[in-house]
Amino acid sequence: MLTRLYAETLHGLLRRWPAVTMLGPRQCGKTTFARRALPGWSYVDLERPSDAAPVLADPEARLAQLGDHVIFDEAQRVPELFDVLRGVIDQRRSRHGRFLLLGSSSPQLVTGVAESLAGRTAFLDLPAFRWDELQGAGRKESLPDLWLRGGFPGAFLARGDRARAEWLEAYTRAFIERDLPALGVEVSAARMRQLWTMLAHSNGGLWNASQLAASLGVSYHTVNRYVDVLEQTFLIRKLPPFFANIRKRLVKSPKVYFRDSGLLHAFLGIDTAAALHGHPARGLSWEAFIIDQLITAFQRVRPACRPHFWRTALGQEVDLLMDDGRRQVPFEIKLRSTPTIDDARGVLTCMKDLGLRRGYVIYPGREAYSLGHQVTALPADQLLSQPQEIAKL
Repeated sequence: MLTRLYAETLHGLLRRWPAVTMLGPRQCGKTTFARRALPGWSYVDLERPSDAAPVLADPEARLAQLGDHVIFDEAQRVPELFDVLRGVIDQRRSRHGRFLLLGSSSPQLVTGVAESLAGRTAFLDLPAFRWDELQGAGRKESLPDLWLRGGFPGAFLARGDRARAEWLEAYTRAFIERDLPALGVEVSAARMRQLWTMLAHSNGGLWNASQLAASLGVSYHTVNRYVDVLEQTFLIRKLPPFFANIRKRLVKSPKVYFRDSGLLHAFLGIDTAAALHGHPARGLSWEAFIIDQLITAFQRVRPACRPHFWRTALGQEVDLLMDDGRRQVPFEIKLRSTPTIDDARGVLTCMKDLGLRRGYVIYPGREAYSLGHQVTALPADQLLSQPQEIAKL
């Protein structure tokens, strides 16, 4: 069993807050992690009718019966729970570490927490497997293996390419046929699958709802609503552009990336390492994979950081710009064995315009080396295996 590296963060939040809300995509390992991190806690699965019925029938009585130290899984399934939890927490507001809510980041969960538990719960995002977690567990897989398979435990640990493809197809069907209706999204399975496939083929591109809407034969408002749901369930990421008070015109549209490379590859029809190596979208797939790994690494060691990309109207670009409000760190991501300063032209322009001292090119090599002009090439494997080093960049 692979040990997740978020237990210290979870316990720290529970020491300071009455409740913690842990969000992440379905099947990313939230339940397994929570039950291992909190072995003495009661567990209530609100997706299971036998667990949900007593809470629905009389939430106050059920909470009084359960007491403290309770994990509520799929909490968004019973929104009535939130108001009652607020009252229970307020009765002993100074007591911390009482409840853990797990959810798949559905709009119902976020809205319920925002309205009922504001100031009473902390938030913890749990992603799929990270590279440093696999390294810490002594796994033999390489970073390209994680890139190919993606981080969902069911896909990453599947025995062989066929088993992984079957798991990802089952995951997709379950999300479209079960999760979307539960979220109140009425869309045909064929149309949603078509949209998801189109997003895969435009992975890493600027968001253009009108273009996708025309291809699907729906309004751009409808496309925006569908994609918002995919974003709120941690399946895609809208990476916002960075704005600064400079004279250059900057792009205002976000970029859209798949959060999990394995799911991206499933929609692109990539099921083997050989297929990935020869696919024309492999560069943008690598970019999406490294961006997601980098952002979550930053969020663990420097929680105040916010991710952006930087791009001028003339096409000068930096793939990822991490901003903590005081300074920015620019990254260009390249799938090249030996990047040169020519691969860092966007970084150099960004550094000049924003007055930055250093920039970085992330690549799939083994050695860190200077490209000149305060730009350094960093191997992805080494950087992601030691997230604490990110705080020094």
